Amino acid sequence: MNWKLTLSYDGTDFHGWQVQPCHATIQGELFSAIERITGESVLPQGSGRTDAGVHALAQVASVELAAPIPPSNLVRALNRTLPAAIRILNAEHAPPDFHARHSVRAKSYEYRIFRGEICPPWLTRYVYALNWPVDIDKMQRAASFVIGERDFTSFAATDPDLSTRESDSDTPQNNIRTIFSSSWTEEGDLLIYKVRGNGFLHHMVRNLVGTFLDAGRSHIAPEDISTILEHRSRPAAGPTAPARGLFLNTVEY
Repeated sequence: MNWKLTLSYDGTDFHGWQVQPCHATIQGELFSAIERITGESVLPQGSGRTDAGVHALAQVASVELAAPIPPSNLVRALNRTLPAAIRILNAEHAPPDFHARHSVRAKSYEYRIFRGEICPPWLTRYVYALNWPVDIDKMQRAASFVIGERDFTSFAATDPDLSTRESDSDTPQNNIRTIFSSSWTEEGDLLIYKVRGNGFLHHMVRNLVGTFLDAGRSHIAPEDISTILEHRSRPAAGPTAPARGLFLNTVEY
């Protein structure tokens, strides 16, 4: 039986989603929990490989299991077995051809920036705390320039592991993605970037946020985003925002 699992996690103490030797990962913990419950050694596949320190409100994983477990029982058993930082929100039977990554139609992320004078200790793991003066109107305009089908090479990580860790595609050489919405909102002391697209490259959202902050500090003009995209070169864009402020929000099928 093919399963669709929806899970949430605090990524602070994990080295990302993907299984890595000698490191705690979300995929590794889920694999171990399933093995302890069912006795089956099957590696669950996620909708994407979130980086070390990145959180998820509703990540999706697919896995095939032979054990005849009712969905509600599987949820309870997994949550009893998994670390408290990982919670299974829902488990349901899925069609045989469903795959958590290959079947994705759209995803949304949000990045949270705390703008107050003193960041409460209980928020520090989940926000980028900074109180630089920024022009939010400029950041909003900058964010609008990435909407549509674009080559996001300038916002993709250029690390030697990229060819095997590309986030959302089986073709890591293809850096073209479609962004459906891209905007900033203010909620109290939080400045939140929300983006929805058909896929995202490694570090793409964090690189976008770092570059939009450059626009907000007038280091670049909002219109420069178009030129940065045309360069198709990572050094053309701004810095990478810290992982702790990033959340995988929703996955659509």
